[in-house]
Parts: sequence; structure tokens; C-alpha cells
Amino acid sequence: MSAHTPSKPDSPTFAELGVAVEICEALATEGITRTFAIQELTLPLALDGTDLIGQARTGMGKTLGFGVPLLDRVFDSAEVEELDGTPRALVIVPTRELAVQVGDDLTRAAAKLPVRLTTIYGGRPYEEQIEALREGIDVVVGTPGRVLDLHQRGDLQLDRVAVLVLDEADEMLDLGFLPDIEKILRALEHEHQTMLFSATMPGPIITLARSFLKQPVHIRAEEVGSAQTHATTRQVTFQAHRMDKAAVTTRILQAQGRGKTIIFARTKRTAAEVATELAGRGFAVGSVHGDMGQPAREKSLAAFRDGTIDILVATDVAARGIDIDDVTHVINYQTPDDPMTYVHRIGRTGRAGHSGTAITLVGYDELAKWKVINDELGLDTPEPPQWFSTSPELFDALSIPEGAQDSVGRPRRVFGGPAAAVRGHAPRPPRRKPRR
Repeated sequence: MSAHTPSKPDSPTFAELGVAVEICEALATEGITRTFAIQELTLPLALDGTDLIGQARTGMGKTLGFGVPLLDRVFDSAEVEELDGTPRALVIVPTRELAVQVGDDLTRAAAKLPVRLTTIYGGRPYEEQIEALREGIDVVVGTPGRVLDLHQRGDLQLDRVAVLVLDEADEMLDLGFLPDIEKILRALEHEHQTMLFSATMPGPIITLARSFLKQPVHIRAEEVGSAQTHATTRQVTFQAHRMDKAAVTTRILQAQGRGKTIIFARTKRTAAEVATELAGRGFAVGSVHGDMGQPAREKSLAAFRDGTIDILVATDVAARGIDIDDVTHVINYQTPDDPMTYVHRIGRTGRAGHSGTAITLVGYDELAKWKVINDELGLDTPEPPQWFSTSPELFDALSIPEGAQDSVGRPRRVFGGPAAAVRGHAPRPPRRKPRR
């Protein structure tokens, strides 16, 4: 469960805040009893049916901050109509991966409730999602495009929705989903509770909140003006030559204490190339990018979660919503395009009390991009040092043992992909039959 991390020992329990005993028991079986800051602040208001705006960085426990009161109200509120198989709650998230993650978390929290939940998103056949809706569903978690599509086709009823959640609203804005969101909101003309969660509050999101929320309470789970990156994340940035980045990354992956690691590439092609290169050097690696089908992406993410592989190479869009607490390292193989992408990327580590390391390899042609990120976020590294895969400074900064090698074993295949070529030897092309 994404919130399965330590909270403050003096924070109130879910039971103390009035959450239904069935939900408290389900959370307790996951080792969760006490609330995080965002949960402590939102629960009393959300359980009461108040509209709210929750502002907190990713990895701070937002899912249960809205998920617990949503389930509690659907199950037990006098203001919510009796369950009859048409949705009483709708959670909208920006990406397929986050839909799966939120769906899993809510399913576990609802394990002892007679509440039926499904996730709907693109990349999956319509038939299975329509069948689930026809059989009867109480809570829907979905992405904007597929939710709107199924609603417009008449397969998804929204007229009984009593609780609406917009999660990661700023990411939905970044991905161009705002028109779809507005259409969905206009379809919910009846009385209902709306909760909007966002790490940042750009102008269009504030306008959206003013238009569609009813006297919302704005909750921040951190101090005004606090840093946009987690204090528990150590940031290491240096200039690396494009031709040396694979060797540098190989050394970093041998650092002491390295656990699950996400490597970010800017393009689908680079993501595929880096994954193949690292598999060829003997690492257990998978990939998540736009050229892969949804089932293959889900398979890679599941393998990363359960430890089958400990390295995931991902593009930004594919990786949004990867909500895994025990990621120890994030490597920006290519410098992000803008400051918010940097914040989202490195937010995959140092989550909810864990410590993490975020490493950015700045190519010589990427210095201008880095300077914009550095200036806007106040990172105090305008001119990163130049390090190579053999630089002692690299080894010292990241606790890499002196004996770190160019490879760590026999070439492997990228998880779910073709077999890796032995480095230096391209795979032999298939022999053509002679023409007759």
C-alpha cells in the first residue's frame, strides 16, 4: 500500500478521527493505524462532506487522505443514497499507472466493506470495463479520457455520484486533460462533495476550484513557502559526457545501500536504449515507456514492485503516478525539460519518511536547461562539477566501492523484452532467403 510507511508516533489514529471500524481493521492488517499530516487535516472535514483542496507533495499520504473518507461515506453516510450498483464515488487521476495504484490502495482499505470498486483507463479493452460497470460498481477510479468516453456512450452513470475526487490536478493540467475534466464536472450538476488534490496550485487549477467547488477549505500539509522537493532526498548533480553516461550509471548502480532505482529518460527511444544497455551489463532491469502496450507496462511495474527487477527505466509521462515507497535512488539520465518535471521525477524517492538519493547527469548540451531548474528551485548548483565514470569524486559522493566494474554479470534480457545483446556485438540480422 502506498501509505505503508511510518507516521509520527503522536499523530491520531484513524479510529480516533471517527473512521468506520471496518476500514480501521483493514488498514491495521496493512500495518497502518496512525495518520500522516495530510490525513489528519483532511479526514475530519472530508468525513463531514465538506469540499476541500488538499495541497501536499506526492508521497505524503494523499491517497488515504481522500480514500478513507470516500469509502466511509459511501458505506455509512446518511447523505449518500443506498448502494444499488451505480457509482456513488468517482476518483479521477492523470495516468493509467496511478489509476492502478489508487485502485489497489482503495481495494485494500475496503477489504471488509460491501463496496465494489473498479478501475477504468485507456489501453485496455472497453468490453471488460463495460461488463464490470453493468454488473454493478460503487466506486470508480479512472483516467479522464476513458471516464468521459464511457459516460458519453451511456455505460458510466454519473448522476448518483456523491463524492468526486480529482487527484494530482496539476499533472492533469500538464497532460492537457483540463477540457475533459471540465466536461466531467459539468455532468455532475447534482449536489455532491468534491475534493481536489494537487502538489502545486497553478492559475487554471485555482480557476477550476473556484468554478466547481462549493466554499472549499484549502489544506496545506506543509509550511507555506517550504521547499518543493522532499527534505529526505539528497540531490547530487554533475556534468557527464553523453558517451560516458552509461558507464557512469553502471557505477552508480553498484553504490552501497542502493535498492530499487528509477532511471528517467526524456524520450521513448533513449529509455529503450538505456534499458537494453544496462541489461547487457548484467542488471535486472525493466522499462516503462509509451511504445509499450498497457499490459507490458503493468507487468514491468508489478515486477519492480515485487522485487523481480530492481531497476526501472522510464519516460516522464509513463512514470507519473508510480507510487512506490522503497525507491532508494532516482537517476535523471537526461536533464528534465523544466523545474516541475524535475520535482515530479525526484519525488519518486525520499517518500513519506524514507531517505533517498536523486542524481542528475547534466550533458554539456543540457546546461541551459539545468540552470533554469537550479534558479527556479534555488538548488545552489548553477555550475555542476564535471565528473567521469573514473572520477574519485563520483565514487566518494555516492559511496561506490573501488572495485565497481563495467558490468555485474552475464547479459540479461530487459524484463518482458528481447534478449540483450552481448556488449560490443550487435544481434545478427535474420538470414534472408535468396530470391528465386
